[in-house]
Amino acid sequence: MCGIIGYVGAEHGDDALEVLLDGLSQLEYRGYDSAGIALADGGINVHKCQGELSALKSALPMERLGGEKIGIGHTRWSTHGPPSDANSHPHTDMDEQVAVVHNGIIENYQQLRDDLTDAGVEFQSDTDTEVVPHLIAHYRDEGLDYEAAFRTAINRLEGSYAIAAVFDGIEAVYAVRNESPLVLGIADDGYFLGSDVPAFIKYTDQVIYLEDGQFARLTPTELVVTGENGRTIETSIETINWDPEDAGKSGYDHYMLKEINEQPTALRECFRGRLDELTGRIELSELGALKPDGMVTFVACGTSYHAAMVGTRLLQERGVPAQAFLASEFDSDAVPIDSESVVVGVTQSGETADTMRALREANSVGATTVAVTNVVGSSAARETDEVLYIRAGPEISVAATKTFASQQAALTLLATVFSDQYSRKLVQELRAVPDQIQSVLDTSSAREVAETYHGSDAYFFIGRGYHYPVALEGALKMKEITYTHAEGFAAGELKHGPLALVSEDTPIFAIVTGDGRLAEKTISNVKEVEARGTPVVAVTDGESNVERYADHVLKVPASSAVTSSIVANVQLQLVAYWTANEFGRSIDKPRNLAKSVTVE
Repeated sequence: MCGIIGYVGAEHGDDALEVLLDGLSQLEYRGYDSAGIALADGGINVHKCQGELSALKSALPMERLGGEKIGIGHTRWSTHGPPSDANSHPHTDMDEQVAVVHNGIIENYQQLRDDLTDAGVEFQSDTDTEVVPHLIAHYRDEGLDYEAAFRTAINRLEGSYAIAAVFDGIEAVYAVRNESPLVLGIADDGYFLGSDVPAFIKYTDQVIYLEDGQFARLTPTELVVTGENGRTIETSIETINWDPEDAGKSGYDHYMLKEINEQPTALRECFRGRLDELTGRIELSELGALKPDGMVTFVACGTSYHAAMVGTRLLQERGVPAQAFLASEFDSDAVPIDSESVVVGVTQSGETADTMRALREANSVGATTVAVTNVVGSSAARETDEVLYIRAGPEISVAATKTFASQQAALTLLATVFSDQYSRKLVQELRAVPDQIQSVLDTSSAREVAETYHGSDAYFFIGRGYHYPVALEGALKMKEITYTHAEGFAAGELKHGPLALVSEDTPIFAIVTGDGRLAEKTISNVKEVEARGTPVVAVTDGESNVERYADHVLKVPASSAVTSSIVANVQLQLVAYWTANEFGRSIDKPRNLAKSVTVE
């Protein structure tokens, strides 16, 4: 969601304006509709506007800025109030003595706003955030010092938030988090804070992850973390093993295309040290001796939910009871989980609000919780009993690509370990996947297919078994970045309603691999649509005769159903990418979407 950057430089530190603008550019992937900064040096200097970061840069009076060492910045993703200059962050009190940026939702803001209005406060925006600087100013007027006023105001808030504030008259940034991510950075010549590590990875790889209820005070000479009681907390400093270049485009036109092409490397990293081809064993030392005694419940959202569906089927086929829930639909009162249960949260960022709520519910009843995530030190990684990292590296494009492949792979490993059913054949097949994906990347005709069906009324995707979640994911990618209607279906469900939608202007992408029972049944579904004049694009390994009924073919190497689904998905990612490219869409930052959804 919203992106936050903050900086306090030492005497010889970097220029705050440069740091803030660079940090905001690194946070654009989170999705936003406006941007702003507040510089604190002999007063509070706020600049903000609706639109992209380039609009903010154009609006800055650069000849009058520079040299400041303290500031905060923000990219907003609208929740309360539409995108506008007034609703952009930072927000200030009426006397512009304090400026605040905020990620999250303040649930009791209306009552606070009414109280402040009755006390004579005049609001300038429709946001929930604006109550915060006015509350802080209120307590300053009552005689509290800066930090006490900040703490007292925060104590009145209900909801989720990561908040940073600067004051006129003091060289410091104050920050706090509650159920919304905030990470601190430590460099030789200054201190940083951000919603995510990419905000300041260019300057330092030394970080501290704030926990819920923790406050931070950043000054030119020190960084202090305290608890709700005000006492200093000893924190651990972690080293991030990302190279700043990892977050660049490396010559590609878009991050999404770069990340599609990084999938072979991401999967090799996911498998590193975990596969033993000689014995057929899979080792996940992170999980210790964890083995489920009963039902395994997956909770996830969006792309991660599609991966969770794969994990569910993997376990079910191995005789382990499993189920998957959209995290937003998960309710521990309705879903029977207890201290004997294992609940697995699949979340790329480790901060997804709905998934975190579900994991916290599971923790509250004593269930064993496992996070399958990409981000070291994320909330999911810290708040669960065990964590399995997918090791995909930084993913900047809003549309998930390499992290979906890595989630599929990681859940294949997890299902094997949980079921205690090992196979040299499976290990060999997994090891082959990176090269198979590289083959697809080198030979794909997805661009030709995208050009052929550009401007279609809708796009439909069908598959069975492990290919059903891939069909859902293919449709999601098409929707996310092309803004055209797309739907994924279990192939057998076409005749139960969706067949009424097909026409010569609605191409169907059918994922068919192998020549077994599921392939035969999917081919029957292909014949149904082909007989109605609907164009068919077959994603296939050539083992069946589906090509006879297809207008176009996207080839994948022959493999098992499990691993072929990972590879087949790459063809659909490429189709979505090139279709969006034909439309000239904002591929890396699709409208209305955010990379990490940190509000429910």
